[in-house]
Amino acid sequence: MNVCFIMYPWEQMDPENDSTLALIHEFVKRGHGLAITTPANLTIRDSVAIAFSKVIKRKEKISAALKSFHTKSEFYDEMLPLAGFDVIILRSNPPLDMIMLNFLDSVKDDVFIMNDLDGIRRANNKLYTAVFEDENNEILPRTHVTKNKEYLKKTIKEGPDKMILKPLNGYGGSGVILIEKRAMLSINSLLDFYIDNADGTSNYVILQEYIEGAEQGDVRILMLNGRPIGSMKRVPGDEDHRSNVSAGGSVQRHSLTNQEKELCRRIGPKLVKDGLYFVGIDVINGMLVEVNVMSPGGITYINKVYKVRLQEKIIDFVEDKVLERVAAFERRKKLRKHVDDA
Repeated sequence: MNVCFIMYPWEQMDPENDSTLALIHEFVKRGHGLAITTPANLTIRDSVAIAFSKVIKRKEKISAALKSFHTKSEFYDEMLPLAGFDVIILRSNPPLDMIMLNFLDSVKDDVFIMNDLDGIRRANNKLYTAVFEDENNEILPRTHVTKNKEYLKKTIKEGPDKMILKPLNGYGGSGVILIEKRAMLSINSLLDFYIDNADGTSNYVILQEYIEGAEQGDVRILMLNGRPIGSMKRVPGDEDHRSNVSAGGSVQRHSLTNQEKELCRRIGPKLVKDGLYFVGIDVINGMLVEVNVMSPGGITYINKVYKVRLQEKIIDFVEDKVLERVAAFERRKKLRKHVDDA
């Protein structure tokens, strides 16, 4: 099986904790051919979508440790047609590169792509949670998304004492701040900073009710094919309210509560229907805060806490999907031959 990762540069990886590296390592360890590229290295040649790729050289012995594997991996450069791969794994960070998806549209019927392109288009930002019907706010906190400053100020003034403000296209906890009603005098300048750009354009922001218990951290749950396969609690550091590990948070063991299991049960079928097979969801006190579909992380941290190897389950799933596609193709070919021979 040949696999292509469309991702951030190899040199930017955290060699000890990168989830993408854990997936690549598992593919290579199983003997699959593997190439990496970036969205900027996609191109069209003679009406064929190709990638300027770095192919990992095959070796008899693969380092067991991620850091050593990252350091010792050797590459050679090759122009490769995207339709020639069995699998394409998207692991690029937000914001979503729409041109990248346009390149991949031409090969989506030939290659298994994780996650589905149309699903990513729908779910690549924090608006996606609105697809889960929750009239009584049982699994979703009250959320407002807008550019309208007057509406935001009115909502803050009339709302609870504490709320969360964050950019629509942020990730890794960037730009997430806690605002309090007593600081209304600072709201104008804050909204100007978040919404207005120097070129006259503007950005959407999310204003969300503060969920009780958020100061104690959140829960990252990794979902595979609509079901949870691992979870961890992320606890904020001493000098930051954000629990993201990239923002200084720490990781603890976490067993899913009944409320969290029910949340996964309610959203799982929709994720699968949208082709979002591998996602990370962020949960606070049983409430869904965010769905991460582009490059969900947490594999290595959960592995360390629980002494597991989540990447094995993920690669098992990918291999099964490819086998299903191959079997379906062979069946169609056989049936068409029967018709041709009639």
